[in-house]
Amino acid sequence: MEYNTLQKKLILPEYGRHVHLMVQHAIKVKDRDQRNIAAQTIIGVMANLMPHLRETPDFKHKLWDHLHLISEFKLDIDAPYPLPSPSEMVEKPKIVPYPQSHIRQKHYGKILTDMIREAGKLDDTPQRDTLIQLLATQIRKSYSAWNRSEINPEQIIQDIWDISDGRIVLNPEMVQFTETNNVRESQPSFQGNSGKNRKRKFVGSSKRKV
Repeated sequence: MEYNTLQKKLILPEYGRHVHLMVQHAIKVKDRDQRNIAAQTIIGVMANLMPHLRETPDFKHKLWDHLHLISEFKLDIDAPYPLPSPSEMVEKPKIVPYPQSHIRQKHYGKILTDMIREAGKLDDTPQRDTLIQLLATQIRKSYSAWNRSEINPEQIIQDIWDISDGRIVLNPEMVQFTETNNVRESQPSFQGNSGKNRKRKFVGSSKRKV
């Protein structure tokens, strides 16, 4: 038995090995008319393997281009479309640059820091003050999510000043800073409660009536 791992690597794996073998057989056909018939048959098989692409533009054109690519441009036939250039078919896609941006306070995230920078560029209006207050509240939430210690209002005010390049000088009275420990203590511990309930249920079920 010959395993696929020992065979030649497929050029377009989505069409399967049988289509590649059919193309290799068509290359060896000496009669040109018979080669054309074989190519039309292979195109029909390839179209059946890709029914979800039938509605795409130039579907047939793409199939013929793929046929030439599978044959490594060795299939001499009368195709309804011009023979594509090998350099165009095997050209590697260009590398898409990954966006690089420097975030001084990464725990706040890029979107929040960008919003603070844009808010610092706005004119001094009541709407700007409201926006800054909302951003400061979100900053406090992000700070408490990533810091186990108590919330430091001075540090948050300094961070907002740094992110906005000194355009936003936050007034501590604008936002009510709640200490992190108090927030965590107010949250119910579902895991602990469920464990206690299970323990009580187990102890209760073990008692016998006399």
